[in-house]
Amino acid sequence: MPNPARLRAAAPAASVLLLSSLLAGCGGDSGTAPDDGDLTRQKLSWQDCPAPSPAQGGGSAPSPLPDGGTWQCATMKAPLDWDDPDGATIGIALIRARASGAADRRIGSLIFNFGGPGGSGVTTLPAFGEDYAKLRTRYDLVSFDPRGVGRSAPVECLDDRQLDSYFQQDATPDDASERTELMDNTEKFNAACEQHSEKMLPNVATTDAARDMDLMRQVLGDDKLHYFGISYGTELGGVYAHLFPKKVGRAVFDAVVDPTQNAEQGSLGQAKGFQRALDNYARDCVSQTEDCPVGDTAQDVKDRIARLLKNLDEKPIPGIPPRRLTQTAATSGIAQSLYSQDLWEYLTEGLTQAYEGDGRILMALSDALNGRGENGEYSNITAANVSINCADDKSRYDAAYVQKKLPEFRAASPVFGDYLAWSMVGCADWAVAGAADHPDVGAPGAPPVLVVGNTGDPATPYEGARKMVDALGPGVGVELTYKGQGHGAYDSKNACVRNAVDGYLLNGRTPKAGTVCT
Repeated sequence: MPNPARLRAAAPAASVLLLSSLLAGCGGDSGTAPDDGDLTRQKLSWQDCPAPSPAQGGGSAPSPLPDGGTWQCATMKAPLDWDDPDGATIGIALIRARASGAADRRIGSLIFNFGGPGGSGVTTLPAFGEDYAKLRTRYDLVSFDPRGVGRSAPVECLDDRQLDSYFQQDATPDDASERTELMDNTEKFNAACEQHSEKMLPNVATTDAARDMDLMRQVLGDDKLHYFGISYGTELGGVYAHLFPKKVGRAVFDAVVDPTQNAEQGSLGQAKGFQRALDNYARDCVSQTEDCPVGDTAQDVKDRIARLLKNLDEKPIPGIPPRRLTQTAATSGIAQSLYSQDLWEYLTEGLTQAYEGDGRILMALSDALNGRGENGEYSNITAANVSINCADDKSRYDAAYVQKKLPEFRAASPVFGDYLAWSMVGCADWAVAGAADHPDVGAPGAPPVLVVGNTGDPATPYEGARKMVDALGPGVGVELTYKGQGHGAYDSKNACVRNAVDGYLLNGRTPKAGTVCT
């Protein structure tokens, strides 16, 4: 994907759900603000959740929980501009499932952010709420669409037809003409964001979302913010801890963003992470008892993938009609499949078909990454992702800079190097200046935060967990390692990880620092 500053650091759960839909063929009324304008005293109007909006990804209203519990949605008012808290407001879409256990055992609300930036928590939480059933015994499960996302004053850029064309472009240019086309398309995308969402672009930074979460904490009636952040959600949680260290309750960071990296370092880290994950996939495929259908050895698997991508650069193959599978779409589809080991079987099938001239499965994987539903409608995840990244990241890169960096990226990943290097131009000519080189997550005085790193994570490489622990400061971050595959650890359903996280969130038992789960 050419525009975002890096591949989205998103929880794998939503991707698995969307992909299954593709392969098979919430907001609510606003709350009441008090007359004195004190938004901390607003009353939320919880109602049955509507079907997700197109910006949230579409689909059906959430089904009741297995125990008969229902999902409720509401809208919280928050300042458009936190530097002008008494000025205009926007609506932040919320969803919750009330705690299932005894009232005297309830701890409070557990707020989830599943990553992105740009993912809709209002659609993701109910899709996988059953996975958090044990946590629901003592918490109300709560999630939200961060500002600029889904139903929370969504950023808008290109329409569906324009996005189809945008994602068909060559995002790894080989000559001056292709470089010019890429930069022109980036400029058009960014100009469309400014045209359609000028008021939101200065107000979608992670610091703004963190302030929204503290308002949410107060409106929900909690003294402390109990939090489960996944992927980009760990960065958001770290920024919250920095701004409000005394308000942190029990917090888990899973699939951890390295808070010390700038945009370039993050992209290079992802190149290494996705290559590592592809290496793991290739070894796994050829180690099966039956022959691996996409290569005889791990190196053969990777060589054949490289040849496929080169051939697609010259001649795309039929994908999901009327679109064709391009080199860029295939690369993003392969990247998407590495977010979860559950998707590896789709990668094998997709590669097998692509070698025979059929690009439908790899395109479905690519569509899942880009937020395209089977009806051809896109969520606003790309627009939100670009807007939040560009609001956060101070760095701005041009084509000449990327060209100088290509050898380093190619050394990190023969498959993903060019793709991730050129993704750095996404904030060129952005309408709003970026805030900083990297987020500040130092949180002296905060209670222990459980930081969970996965050694096989492609999107948020394992090394980021230790960097987060160090950046949070002495006595705050507690590192837990999961030796596994895919993006994140808790959703892997590994019993050791689950027991450690559940014991911490439910009973306050902090695991010993350095605990390793296999």
